[in-house]
This record gives sequence, C-alpha cells and structure tokens, in this order.
Amino acid sequence: MQSDRPNFLVITTDQQRWDHVGYAGNNQIRTPNIDQLAEKGSWFSNFYVASPTCMSNRATLMTGRMPSLNGVRYNGVPLDLDTVTFVDLLRAAGYRTHLIGKCHLQGMESEPSHAPREVFPPELLPPPVDLSEARRSNHSLGRYRCEVQQLWRAARGCAQETPLPYYGFDAVDFCLGHADKVTGHYEAWLRETAPEMADRYGAGYAIEKGSTGVDQVYKPVLPEELYSTSYIKEKTISQLDEFSKNPKEPFFIHCSFPDPHHPFTPPGHYWDMYDPSEILLPTGFSVSSSNLIPPEEVMRGYYRNQQKIERWTFPYVATDDQTREIIARTYGQITMIDDAIGSIMQHLNKGKFSENTIVCFLSDHGDYLGQHGLMGKGPIHYQSIIRTPFVWLDYKQSYNRGRVDTLASTLDIAKTILLRAGLQPYNGIQGTNLLLPLEGNKPEFRCGLLIEQTTQYPYLGFQDLITISTIVNEKWRLSAWSGQGWGELYRIDDDPGEINNLWNSSVHSAIKLKLLIDLIQLIQSHRETSPYPLSVS
Repeated sequence: MQSDRPNFLVITTDQQRWDHVGYAGNNQIRTPNIDQLAEKGSWFSNFYVASPTCMSNRATLMTGRMPSLNGVRYNGVPLDLDTVTFVDLLRAAGYRTHLIGKCHLQGMESEPSHAPREVFPPELLPPPVDLSEARRSNHSLGRYRCEVQQLWRAARGCAQETPLPYYGFDAVDFCLGHADKVTGHYEAWLRETAPEMADRYGAGYAIEKGSTGVDQVYKPVLPEELYSTSYIKEKTISQLDEFSKNPKEPFFIHCSFPDPHHPFTPPGHYWDMYDPSEILLPTGFSVSSSNLIPPEEVMRGYYRNQQKIERWTFPYVATDDQTREIIARTYGQITMIDDAIGSIMQHLNKGKFSENTIVCFLSDHGDYLGQHGLMGKGPIHYQSIIRTPFVWLDYKQSYNRGRVDTLASTLDIAKTILLRAGLQPYNGIQGTNLLLPLEGNKPEFRCGLLIEQTTQYPYLGFQDLITISTIVNEKWRLSAWSGQGWGELYRIDDDPGEINNLWNSSVHSAIKLKLLIDLIQLIQSHRETSPYPLSVS
C-alpha cells in the first residue's frame, strides 16, 4: 500500500542558465531526459532566483524566505541552525528525508571576509563574545563546520560530525566542491572504491587541457563512473530502493548535483561530446562600449582574461573561441547530468513510487557564459544569471500543463511543496502558491519579482561591498545599485540580450518611476511577519 501523501524528488544543478536545456529552445544541447520531464509536466518560462548567490538562494529554497530575512545575505554566512525549513515540516508530518549531493547551507569559513566592521575608539570596552552580535544565537565556528571542504579533505574523506536532523534532513550524503575537486561523503566513497584515484584531482592531473588558454577547462583523470555525478545518481537510486521497502511512509529526496559549475571538467566521452567550433554564441555576446553600464565598463578594465583574475569566482572577459570552448564543456557536464536523471527516472518509474511521486528540476542560479562576452558570475543581473530552469512533473495529470508563463521564483517552492503535501506552512514563509497556475487557475497578482544581492567581496573596482535590488517582470528588468546615481533598465521582451540600458532615457522616465515604486512596494511586502505578537486572548 502506498502513502496517501505525495513523495517528492527535487533535482537541482549548480549554476545552470535557463536556456541551457533543450525544451527552452536550445537546439544544440542534448537534454532529452530533462526535456521529457518538461514535456510530461509543467515548465516555467519566467522562473527567477531570489538571489543570484549560491548560499543565499539555496537558503531561500529551504526556508521560503528572502535572504534579507533568512539571514544568508551572501556566501559565507551559514543558515542559522535554529531556522525552520520546509523539510522540517515534511519530516514532522512523517516524511523520510534525505539529501544527496550539494547542500551549501554552510561552509566557506576559510574564505576571508570583506564585510565592513565599524571601528570604535580603543578606550571603549567591547561587548562580551556572546553579546557581540545582534542575536545571541551567533554563528560560532563549532556549530557550522559540517560543510567545510578543507576539513573533509584533511581527514581524507572521513565523515565530519553532522548533527541530525540537518536542516530537516534525516540523513545526508555530502558532495562538497565542484568538478573533479569534490569532497565530503563522496571522497570517502571514492577512497574506498578506487583509492588510487582519490588524490588525483585538479588541472595538474588532467588528461587534456583546453586549447584556448583558460585554466579552468580540462578533462579530468577521473573516469565517468567515479565522477561525482555518477556517485549522486547511484546514491539516489539506492535510496529509492531503501525507501521502497516501506512505501506507506512518504519521502523527500533532494538530489543535488555540483555541476555544471566551473571548473569545466566533463569526464570521459562527455569531454568532447560537443565541438566548440559549432557552438553558437549567446544573444548579446557582443556589445559596444557606448552601451555598457558603469560597473561592466570598469570590470572590463580589471578582468581582461582568465590569467589576471584576482579570485577564481570573479567574472572575466572571454574571447569568442574561449566562450565557445567553455560552453561546449558546460554542455558536456549538463548532458552527463541529464543521463543521470534518465537513469534515476527509469528506476523510479519501474518501482513502487511511480504513481505517487512529484519530480522537480531547477538550478540555484545561472552563469554569464558569454552574455556580453563575460564569464563567471557577479552582481550584474543579466537574464543568464537570475533566470533558471524550473520543471514540475506531477503524478496527477491535472497539474501538468506544459509551458507556464506565470512569474515564479525560488521563493515560491517551499510553500508550494508544503501545500501540495497537504501541510499548512509556518508563519513567516513567503512566496506564492504555484499550484494555482498548475491547476489552471489565475495566479496571485504580482507586479514583479524581487531579487536581492549583497556581494561577498568588493567587485568591479568598487571599494566596498555592493547591494543590488532588482525587480523583474514579463517585460522589464530594473536594478538599483546602492550608493550610485545610475542604474539599469531593460525592456527584456524586446531586448533579450539586455544591450540597451534605458535608465537615462527620457522617453522611458515614466516606466522607470513606476518600476521604482513597484520595487519599493515589493521590498515592503517582503517584510518580516514572524513571530506573531504575544496575546493573552
């Protein structure tokens, strides 16, 4: 007998553009299994992140709360362990919960912080350590070291202590890092399965390197069957088998791949699956200097090529050939994930869960990957960064509608999953109910979506951290930069490459004013509502 509640299999990738799937119109990439999910289910054409920062958006996915409320304002700030996640509610309702792969709700403590600290006169007595932050539950290192890659690597894959449940997960199998440099539980498995391969990672052990001089492009020595994508696939299949032993209890599995994030290292035959010379450059690859907004103009002076990047995470300018090669290797990474998804779905469909499992597919954020000739990621909110795939495949056919053009956000997923599971969300959850458009009903009105970002480092020649607030709807994208006298305004339906910045256009002053007012109202509507006030009645 099966559970009367739906099971959930949520599949995420890392840093995958919205248009790097076949179903969205990309005729070069091969993603038949993801395309089949979209064809059988529903895919959202206007799906956006709450923040184009890894940890911030993943925290929003788990909490259904904007970064300004969940506290993960940028990478390096872990999600508070006292935070309630939607997985907590599923678990409390009897769901078995398991995370396999990339989590990224903690970690990065080894990265130097550039967060400004106010300097006080030395004669002032500083507060005690436990009172040094605005909240007593500050992020002491001892409680937030579960995802520190360096600790796992130093321990040669021996598991670091992970208190369970972990943000609602009964069990975790971590894949920490990217490309062929992944550690965590994966490294322990690799050392047991093929110990001779465990320390052969990075460009120094590459079988082949890229031909265009980009350091982060190489074919790893790891064969396909030992790559992290294969590990996550096998672990997910194994967990489905384990859960099938008791089908009366519903499950939630988060299957989270570290690719197609840079470095660009597809293994085996995925390395040369795509010929770089045949790769089409994305819309908006070439721009003239007269069209550049100020930060990009500065950035082009700072980061001319890969070799001069100050940090491996910083954006940089790439040539035509470099862009084609990087996209080709990225496609190889994505197709490997697609094949893994195909194996997982084949196993799911032949098992006991085929008739009551909902499958979701999404990415944590995008990547420039050629937009305006840029590579990597940064605070310029081009569509390639803030827009991602999102597919919902439901076992109830009434929820499967093909293309859905409703505005949707990572912020909506937690509430939607809880409602679909028949559970009341907790106070303070944000977002809207995506079941309405999936049911064919009119969705809740939105003047646009709010996207927040504060950078972890000074970018683009700025001397301090940068905060950007963006509103995006079906036609427009407006971004306001803190402390600047300029901004961004694009008519994205007519200008998908976001070439013509209309911020200073007198013809568009009225729409700019309206969008600025809408942005303010969005910020106000996403204010804190938790906790409820105390009352004796």
